[in-house]
Amino acid sequence: MLMQKLIRFFSTDIGIDLGTANSLVYVRDNGVVVNEPSVVAINDKSEVLAVGEDAKKMLGKTPINIKAIRPMKDGVIADFDITEVMLRTFIQKAQTCVPWYQRLLRPSIIIAVPSEITEVERRAVKESAKKAGAGDVMIVEEPMAAAVGVGLPVYEPRGNMIVDIGGGTTEVAVISLSGIVATKGVKVGGDELDRAIVQHMKRNHNLMIGELTAEQIKIKIGSAYPLEDDKVLEVRGMDMNSRIPKTVKVTGEEIRRALMEPITVVVEAVRIALDKCPPDIAADLIDSGIMLAGGGAVLKGLDRLISEETGLPVFVSEDPLNAVVTGTGIMLQNDLIYRN
Repeated sequence: MLMQKLIRFFSTDIGIDLGTANSLVYVRDNGVVVNEPSVVAINDKSEVLAVGEDAKKMLGKTPINIKAIRPMKDGVIADFDITEVMLRTFIQKAQTCVPWYQRLLRPSIIIAVPSEITEVERRAVKESAKKAGAGDVMIVEEPMAAAVGVGLPVYEPRGNMIVDIGGGTTEVAVISLSGIVATKGVKVGGDELDRAIVQHMKRNHNLMIGELTAEQIKIKIGSAYPLEDDKVLEVRGMDMNSRIPKTVKVTGEEIRRALMEPITVVVEAVRIALDKCPPDIAADLIDSGIMLAGGGAVLKGLDRLISEETGLPVFVSEDPLNAVVTGTGIMLQNDLIYRN
């Protein structure tokens, strides 16, 4: 017991949401201290030029000798070496907010991962974190961390459903007594919504746009359910025929139609998870409803669409983007919660 207290005194406890689109880092007693895009820029000599926000600004705008890489794909590591560099950078940034003596030992880290990844992929995450400077590395499923982060009573003997819509994956889980009763994961998230917008602009407007532009369209006028005040947005890109810049106007209604295919996959994942539920837990959901978390949860009208399709009440968490990393932080603050 004394040894554990000494280790805790001289080290940092860190929780990480290692996401496809963004990575967030929580430091015990300090809260969320890092929230940056999961992007690394390197040159043709494999030298790292930028990590996080600075690297994201380079997406689609780099010269031929520089690449902006997203090392996470569908919630798992696609590029081991680049992920290690990114993790090391974020861990070092997180440690700047703690006293010097808490940097003497390697930090203990909890990392949230998709619930349906393989054991090999789990080991890859652990190995990458250890090479990046971590001491003890513990793994927790993203939907469980999200459920804890949004304040669902996961320890009670009643059903709670969480839908965590991230950048690369959507995780649906029904939780009771600190365990996952039913789950369904699909490789559809915010990135797939952006790609749907890119394809729509090509097919319907003969316009080429980049990822960042598609993301802005989604944020400004994207929706999953008809809105009373559908907006019109001017979009700039490159004409596919003339290869010169041009501007077109798009409506919220047409973007909603463009997003329907990936949104339908998310709704179907919710249906499948519900179908796996035991009857008594399914009955609990009539009262507790469905909680949405993750960046995709802020898409306008998504809660109304899922509610209409399932007949259950649907809520958007107060801080959906930080739900998973906040859950890892709560586990750091309360060891008993994590052990459960």
